[in-house]
Amino acid sequence: MWLEKDLKFIWHPYTQMKDFKKNPPILIERGKGIKLYDPKGYFYYDTISSWWSNIHGHNHPIIKAAIKKQLDSLEHVLFAGMTHKPAILLAEKLLRLSPPGLKKVFFSDDGSTAVEVAVKMSFQYWQHKGKTHKTRFVSLDRGYHGDTIGAMSLGGRSLFNKIYSPLFFPAYKVPSPYCYRCPMKKNREDCAIDCLRPLEKLLENKSHELAGIILEPLLLAAGGMIVYPKEYLSGAAKLAKKFHLHLILDEVATGFGRTGTMFACQQAPQVFPDLICLSKGLTGGYLPMAATLTTEEIYKAFYADHKKKKTFYHGHTYTANPLGCSAALASLEIFKKEKTLENVRIVAPLLKKRLEVFKKLSWVGDVRSIGLVGAIELVKNKKTKETFSFKKRVGFKVYQEGLKKHLLLRPLGDIIYFVFPLSVKAEELNDILDKSYEVIKSLK
Repeated sequence: MWLEKDLKFIWHPYTQMKDFKKNPPILIERGKGIKLYDPKGYFYYDTISSWWSNIHGHNHPIIKAAIKKQLDSLEHVLFAGMTHKPAILLAEKLLRLSPPGLKKVFFSDDGSTAVEVAVKMSFQYWQHKGKTHKTRFVSLDRGYHGDTIGAMSLGGRSLFNKIYSPLFFPAYKVPSPYCYRCPMKKNREDCAIDCLRPLEKLLENKSHELAGIILEPLLLAAGGMIVYPKEYLSGAAKLAKKFHLHLILDEVATGFGRTGTMFACQQAPQVFPDLICLSKGLTGGYLPMAATLTTEEIYKAFYADHKKKKTFYHGHTYTANPLGCSAALASLEIFKKEKTLENVRIVAPLLKKRLEVFKKLSWVGDVRSIGLVGAIELVKNKKTKETFSFKKRVGFKVYQEGLKKHLLLRPLGDIIYFVFPLSVKAEELNDILDKSYEVIKSLK
C-alpha cells in the first residue's frame, strides 16, 4: 500500500522513475546507528551516511533530546530583526572551530544556498569596492557545488546538469587534480603538482575580471570521490592571494570530520579561506541547515548607512531555524563527548588498507580514500582505464546486488563509494567491505 501511494504521488530525486516499475523504492521505517530497517526488520548498512549528512549514526539520543527540548520553547522565528540563543551559540562555536580569519556566520538552508550566499557576497564585495569588472568565478571542471542555477554554473558539466547549461552564468573552468586520470599524464610520485599550472595561467591572464575561486578542499565528492593532494589546495590558496581574488571553500561534503579533521582545509598548510560553505553534517544529518562563514573584511564592505544601499539583500524563510541550530549544537557536543575525530583516526587506516585489496579484482582500476571516505573506480579495461558504456549500468548492478547483502551502495556512475558515519566501528566496516568485495567480484 505505501509503495503504491509513493509511486502515485512522489517524484524522487536523481531517479529515473520508470526504474521503479521493476525496482520499487525501499520503505525505511527506522534507523539505529549505521543501520536502516524496513518494516519487516531487514536492515541495510547506511554506507553513504544518507547522502553524506549523517555523522553520529541514526537515532542518537543526544541530538534527539536537544531537538525535543527546543521544540518545547520555540520551533521557528524569522531571522530578520529577530535572533535567538541557539543561533548565537552555534555561530560562536563554528567560528571557534574554523580556520583563522573567519569572523561572521550567515545561516541558510542547504549546501546549494550556502554556495549561492558565498558567490553573492564575493560578487557584491567587489562592487562595493569599486572594482565592478571583477564579476567572474573560476572552479574545477569536475567540481560540484549544488543544484541551484548559480551553484550549477560553478560545477563541472556532467550528465546531471548539461541540459540546464543555457541557464548558467559564464564561469571559467580548469582541469581537476584527478591523479588516476592525471590531466598532465604524470605519476603522482614525480608530478610536482603540475596540474596547478592551468589555474596559474588563467589567473595570470584573467585575474582582473575574477571575483573568486571556489574549490571542494581535498575531495571532489559528486565529481567521483576524487581525492587530490593537499599541495594543490595550498597552491591554489597561494594563487588566490597573489592575484587578489576570494578563496571560497565548499566544505558542504567535506566538513565535520569526514576527511579526518573538522574541516578538510585544515590539513593543508597556509590555507586561509575568505568564505567557507557548510551544510550536510552541520546538524549531524538530522535537519536541513547551512552556513556561510566569512571574514571581517568582507562583512565591513556591506556595513554602512542604509541610504548607501550596501545591504546584503539575501535570506531564506528557515534561516537559523532554532531546531536546526539545537541539533547542530548537540552534534558538536557529541564530537567532544564521544571523541569522534579520534575514532576516525583509528578506523581510517583500516579503510585505506582494506580498499587496497580491491585492486586485485579485474574491474577495479583505482581505489582512493581520505578519512572515512573511500572510492572504488570500476573500469572496462585496467590497462587503458577505459570506462564502461552508459547503457551497461555497472554501478547500478552493484547497487542492486548490494541490497541483497544488507548494503546501501548508491554509486556515482561506475564509482562505488563509501561515506561512513563517523561512529562506524571496525567490525562494521570490515563486514561492509567483505560484502562489497563479494558483490564486485561476482560482477559479470
